[in-house]
Amino acid sequence: MLYVEPSLVRDALGRQASALPFLRKAVLTDPRLMQAIHAAFTDMDTLLEKVAMDELTVLLADGLLANDESAQRTTRSLIDFTATNRAKEYLDGNLDQAVHSEQLEKVTGLDRYSLSRQFRKAFGTSPYRYLTMRRLDQVRGDIAAGASLVDAAVRAGFSDQSHMTRQFKAGYGISPGQWRRLVCKT
Repeated sequence: MLYVEPSLVRDALGRQASALPFLRKAVLTDPRLMQAIHAAFTDMDTLLEKVAMDELTVLLADGLLANDESAQRTTRSLIDFTATNRAKEYLDGNLDQAVHSEQLEKVTGLDRYSLSRQFRKAFGTSPYRYLTMRRLDQVRGDIAAGASLVDAAVRAGFSDQSHMTRQFKAGYGISPGQWRRLVCKT
């Protein structure tokens, strides 16, 4: 079961909606909602970083709003490239740290939900997914250079080796050990 506090959905919607979305149908097959639910259940056994939880809230709120037949649609907003580039630079410089939404808000001047939407528009992915993929890039480099899986995981900012392994398999379809055997043939 997934429970999201309604106030979080309301905060994520911001000015996009005057009220919480109302869905007339009990069963929906909307790809946006399916993506949000899939993302929420992918790492159920791992404590999610705050940036990841904010992204899930945005995906869910946007999916719910898109399925509310009574909602008034807003016009498209322009991308704030200055803010999104600041966020990207901050993420690149803090791969080994737990990144908090409050930090990204200070760096960009945008609230966490606006940043999530803006970042996705600018780079095609969420800040959390971007951070995860940059961490995995570092892991691949470290493993290719001979680092142990544990050392590679810690150096890249993953909570432990199993967390890194789950993310690696999700990102590349194979485990880090399998990847090492492919790349480090002697």
